[in-house]
Amino acid sequence: MINHYASKKQEISRFRESDIAIKLISLFIMKSILNSNYSIHFQEETYLHLNKFIASKQPSCIFILVDENTMDHCYPLLLPYIETVARIEIIEVESGEEHKNIATCSGVWSAMIELGCDRNSLLINLGGGVITDLGGFIASTIKRGISFIHIPTTVLGMVDAAIGGKNGVDIGQLKNQIGVVNPPEMTLIDTNYLVSLEKKQWINGSIEMFKHGLIADREYWNEMIQTGDDYLSEKFTSLIYQSIVIKDHIVKSDPFEKGPRKSLNYGHTIGHAIESFCLSSKNHEPLLHGEAIAVGLFLESYLSYVHTGLNKNDFDQIASWYHQLGFQLEFTLTEIEEMLELMSHDKKNVNGEIRFVLLPSIGFFVTDQTVPVEDVIKSFSLL
Repeated sequence: MINHYASKKQEISRFRESDIAIKLISLFIMKSILNSNYSIHFQEETYLHLNKFIASKQPSCIFILVDENTMDHCYPLLLPYIETVARIEIIEVESGEEHKNIATCSGVWSAMIELGCDRNSLLINLGGGVITDLGGFIASTIKRGISFIHIPTTVLGMVDAAIGGKNGVDIGQLKNQIGVVNPPEMTLIDTNYLVSLEKKQWINGSIEMFKHGLIADREYWNEMIQTGDDYLSEKFTSLIYQSIVIKDHIVKSDPFEKGPRKSLNYGHTIGHAIESFCLSSKNHEPLLHGEAIAVGLFLESYLSYVHTGLNKNDFDQIASWYHQLGFQLEFTLTEIEEMLELMSHDKKNVNGEIRFVLLPSIGFFVTDQTVPVEDVIKSFSLL
């Protein structure tokens, strides 16, 4: 279902001033990241850059894509900051990975066209990973491409989904099969949007941060372990920034995933299969993306221990971290075989072979690794 709302800026301003009291205030400097074709801005500077871009572009219409959660909790924070005489139209989609598909895109495309979208329109994607993945794809394809800006509102969105220019949708159980690599004009990171998140959403996003440490920086991994679940601390905010820097550095070195960028898929070959399987299974509760990737990181760390020399101390540390998350999962052999079938459609595969990213040690990675199917099956016995 696609909902459209007219902008009511004055009313929203009063709501924000009276009801939004909690703020995450950054005491350290988060320097903007400036690349040749996109930029990432942080905290209070974000809206200066947003309005500077709007003033320069003078869009014919500004569309803001939200779901029901960001409509309630984040849109009231954003709207008072936007300085424009352009018409603002809000389009709301249903939240959840199950709605990241072509049917939702079709509804949004139709709504935007009916509301007068042209090639000088601007789309602002305000939400988590589903919204930025979906919105980036919609903007990249409508009218053969319009400008778009990401404003991620979850930890996962900030450290992963909104960074790097990947946009796309799922086909059935298969994740991110249709899409484009096309960066937004800018990504705006304001951690004040995080205050409405439930704890499980903080955990969900932190998994990708742990992954960044595993593939790129042992010291960062150790900092994440030491910080634990103190999510509202200044330290955790600084770790969000460091995670974005790590991912951006990898993306800049390999924008189209021909080499080092493949490392960002660590934990995702198994993790995506588990996420897709549980989403459609009658016997298992759906998992958040980060929850499924945590399982993938654990099991692919076992494969790294067996095949690429990850030492036992490192594997034991990763296993201890995973078990402390408290997930209770168990799969039958038949279910594991179904997930192997899903893995066979992974985008990293070559000539039908399942390819893994594995670790020789924490902070280092190797790509395009094949392992015996029986070892993948055996890894599930560790859950």
